[in-house]
Amino acid sequence: MLALFYIFIGVAIGVSFWQVTRILNFRGSIATDKDNKKQGKNALLFLVFLYIMMVYCLIAMNVIMLPESASIEGEHDDNLFNITFWLIGVVQFIMQFLIFYFTFKYRGNKENKAKFYADSHKLEFIWTVTPAIVLVLLIGYGLWQWNNIMDLSDDDAIVIEVYSQQFRWDARYAGEDNTLGLGNVNYIKGINTMGVDMTDRNSQDDKQVTELYLPKGRKIHFKFRSQDVLHSAYMPHFRAQMNCVPGMVTEFGFTPKYTTEEMRQQPEVIEKTIGINKIRKAKGEDPYVFDYLLLCNKICGASHYNMQMKITVVEPDEYEKWIAEQPTLASVIK
Repeated sequence: MLALFYIFIGVAIGVSFWQVTRILNFRGSIATDKDNKKQGKNALLFLVFLYIMMVYCLIAMNVIMLPESASIEGEHDDNLFNITFWLIGVVQFIMQFLIFYFTFKYRGNKENKAKFYADSHKLEFIWTVTPAIVLVLLIGYGLWQWNNIMDLSDDDAIVIEVYSQQFRWDARYAGEDNTLGLGNVNYIKGINTMGVDMTDRNSQDDKQVTELYLPKGRKIHFKFRSQDVLHSAYMPHFRAQMNCVPGMVTEFGFTPKYTTEEMRQQPEVIEKTIGINKIRKAKGEDPYVFDYLLLCNKICGASHYNMQMKITVVEPDEYEKWIAEQPTLASVIK
């Protein structure tokens, strides 16, 4: 598919160069009715080609789209995406037809005369008010969804701090008190890589890890800090992203709805896994296995591409067993 895209770009550049050279060699010739008819037919042919490419891309590239949202809150992101996508798709389909069909229908003809049409207040009102209403509805839905993601009022939510630095992630779980201790880069020393203030009693039962474990069906309250530059915590399968800003704490929350194993059984994930493994097998690489990932979505330096952390979603009882096995900071940092 990528090769086809490059071929298409190459052809487009070649045609553009050819057209430019024709313009430069223009000697004042005037298009005849035959020329206009030919160009009108070319417009219709290009319209057909454009529609074929649109349909092909919708089908062929669908496998690289993200599977169903793995968080409850992310369902509304998917809804908003689908609504916007179909609105744009329908409008684009209609407008492309009008543009190229009218190019053909109203091509130059010596026997035709152009009709002067000053304006239409009714038409201008329609094409101004209709997009305005659609945008207000879409933006309103988007703001509602933003507030949904930022609703951190659940007292039973699991509090996790995600700490970013070039080029790695660390995470800290709040202990039994479900309150994170204070943190600051000035406290970074030795194994205290997250700069936790160990004089804060809330820090004593916190637990630092290098891999995220999340329980299915329970709200997770994430807090983000950055040690050095601007990073962006991106969890694509949960439809969640937040900038990690040096000197401040940012946050959001979501509720996982599928365990990692359940997600691996999703038809979309299986289809994508088969496609990826065909490519990896041809290259002699190890097989791909689906995992949730925390990625950095800001270009933060030379190894930005490799800045990721594995996320494992499990059943609540398995999570409780895992978190109980993790050592507290008080037992590690002395």
